[in-house]
Amino acid sequence: MSVATGEVITAPEFRAAGTDLSERRRSGLSCGSIIDLTASPDTIGIAWSTDGAARIGALTAIAAVASDARLAQAYPGITAAAQGLATPQIRHMATIGGNLAQRSRCWYFRNPQIACLKKGGSDCPARSGNHLYHVAFDLGPCVAPHPSTIAMALMAYDAKVTTDRRSGLSISDLLGDGSNGATDNLLASGERIERIELPAPLAGERALYKRAISRSYAEWPLVEICVRAMVTGGIFQQVRITAGGIAPVPLRLAASEAALKGEPANAATIAQAAELATSGAKPLPMTGYKLELLTGLVRDVVERIVV
Repeated sequence: MSVATGEVITAPEFRAAGTDLSERRRSGLSCGSIIDLTASPDTIGIAWSTDGAARIGALTAIAAVASDARLAQAYPGITAAAQGLATPQIRHMATIGGNLAQRSRCWYFRNPQIACLKKGGSDCPARSGNHLYHVAFDLGPCVAPHPSTIAMALMAYDAKVTTDRRSGLSISDLLGDGSNGATDNLLASGERIERIELPAPLAGERALYKRAISRSYAEWPLVEICVRAMVTGGIFQQVRITAGGIAPVPLRLAASEAALKGEPANAATIAQAAELATSGAKPLPMTGYKLELLTGLVRDVVERIVV
């Protein structure tokens, strides 16, 4: 492990609720200037188009997303994910944009005395150190899983993100593919998220969210998934499965989706899809257990979808 002095964030940072930023400043990780964000009609609240599509302002509180009845009817995977993260106190303060833009929870990154890729260091100390809660899909030089539950759920719904400079960004456009270990997102310096736009929900679709955690409440997920599906005549017509906690970015489980689409909604099909959830996995020495969790979650949630 490389140890360096002054491995802190000195660039200006935006503050909405500041639930993550405040923690990083208390620990000495962040010491740059702060730019407070002020809500406007375009950046707060939930608006609806005539075709039933939702637009969520980036400064909308997680709790508002979690408790919105119309959103729960149209996009149940998103509201369930919002209900599951953090604590009630944090959900009432934290914003959906802040959740997308939050920084890594890796304990090496959070220590201001330890150099790492995300702080200008030359390597990832977690790779050769304690990486018990880190990735099972090793996609790049940094092995910390992306912390945003909201990003994983939004990916399942093909959400688009608008910033003050760009529009129509997919979650992958915003966060990258995991190959850049130096950053948690691809926002330019001074660029801020303004809103999230969701496509109109599909008639008859269902969605569920579930996470595996190491304690009952207020814990970061070891593995989490969001499943959307349409089942007609006993056949999977449309399937989308996304997962978090397993890679440097949220992932689509494409092999599992392909195993389900167009196939009978029965136990054999679901079991095969669950086994394929780990396709492409490259666990670290301490993270192989996450593959079993992922397989179990996919099986459980897809079974519940078709009941």
